[in-house]
Amino acid sequence: MSDKVTVLVAGSWGTALASVLAANHAEVQLWTRNSEQAAEINALHTNEHYLPGIKLPANLFATTDMETAVDGSKAVVIVAPSSAMRQVARSLKPFWKDDMLCIHATKGFETETMKRMSTVISEELGCREGQVVVLSGPSHAEEVVRLCPTTVVVASPEDKLAAAAQELFINNDFRVYTNRDQVGVELAGALKNIIALGAGLSDGLGFGDNAKAALLTRGLAEISRVGVELGANPLTFAGLAGIGDLVVTATSQHSRNWRAGSLLGQGKPLPEVLESMGMVVEGIRTTEAAYAISLKLGVQMPITDQIYHVLFKGRTPRSAVEALMGRDRKTEMENISQETWEQWHS
Repeated sequence: MSDKVTVLVAGSWGTALASVLAANHAEVQLWTRNSEQAAEINALHTNEHYLPGIKLPANLFATTDMETAVDGSKAVVIVAPSSAMRQVARSLKPFWKDDMLCIHATKGFETETMKRMSTVISEELGCREGQVVVLSGPSHAEEVVRLCPTTVVVASPEDKLAAAAQELFINNDFRVYTNRDQVGVELAGALKNIIALGAGLSDGLGFGDNAKAALLTRGLAEISRVGVELGANPLTFAGLAGIGDLVVTATSQHSRNWRAGSLLGQGKPLPEVLESMGMVVEGIRTTEAAYAISLKLGVQMPITDQIYHVLFKGRTPRSAVEALMGRDRKTEMENISQETWEQWHS
């Protein structure tokens, strides 16, 4: 079998994962729509807009031609923004072969349909949803390309596919665990971006560590609540894709979601924040989708609700915090059925 692997597309995370793969495989093709970006990667081995100051491996090549990128590859890793995922998967379809390993590493929802990325990809490729392995976990692109120790999880209900994805990526700098809970891993990766926005808002308001710790803890509770309702294993949210990714995204200045929230907390309007970021902030689209999901399921997501109103309804960050602090008295432990309790402890 060919030792070629393909990554779609050449943003910061896609480029970082392509760099990891280039340490393990003879050839890595990185697909982009931007011909100038492709020329820069091939001639200079850099991707300055997304990863300034980083030298990319010599066996990592870029192309704007999907057929060239995919032809002969044993695996395709899709790292498109959630808003572009369906179109990228549709463009891949004519060159897709069923024996290719398919992995995606995008943390978000399709806002219009509230569908997870594995669902979107499987619909477009005409494959089983479990055939699309999910890669997630605490992993800043800026640290991955500098070979900082990083640990992630790959998830599929089909053990052989998860193991194949693990084998594809794992090396001394990039440790990979497997998980059967595709739904939980995918939901955790998407929903934690909302809480990271909230953590940024809190820091932008100058509220300190006590407030942020509470926000992360209660944020994990509502992520778990909606996740279990959608069929996830609650233990997934205590793992790498859950609390691991939540901590790194909500506490680091590498995090676009934290930075966007911080600017909003300082009083910057959303259009100005997005313009200054220069990259996709997945948490904003995810907030819109998660708010709709919570209404559809009748599941309480109070932090998501307040952030939604800050982003889309003109509520001020300070009034959103006041609304959260003024909620009715609650017990910390969620009300769960005996059947669910027994399932968790079986």
